[in-house]
Amino acid sequence: MNESRLGRALTVLTPYFAMLAALALAVLIALSLTNCEPGVGRAAVSLKLGRAPKTPADAAVTIDDEYIGPLAYIAARGVRLPVGKHHITVEKAGYFPWDQLVEADRDAIFLKVELEPIPD
Repeated sequence: MNESRLGRALTVLTPYFAMLAALALAVLIALSLTNCEPGVGRAAVSLKLGRAPKTPADAAVTIDDEYIGPLAYIAARGVRLPVGKHHITVEKAGYFPWDQLVEADRDAIFLKVELEPIPD
């Protein structure tokens, strides 16, 4: 009778084992496609942007031609930059754009953004 119980248990558990194996395989394939290794993090540096009092809080922050969010949000939370050179732009209609080229290495980066209004 023990063999009968074992047979039933294996019949019930087999689909779960197959699902678990398929999930593990999918994770391994995804990691190989993204060129990542499990447990290995990518080096990153903290970037904080300060905002001058007259600079609009809703100015758009772009890093390496990718919109990141409004300046007030980035000033409050900061962002992580991968090691390397990055082009940071802060823009708002009616103001000259603010551009900065930074190199993220090891130390945290702090930049103060002050947008200048375009004269009428």
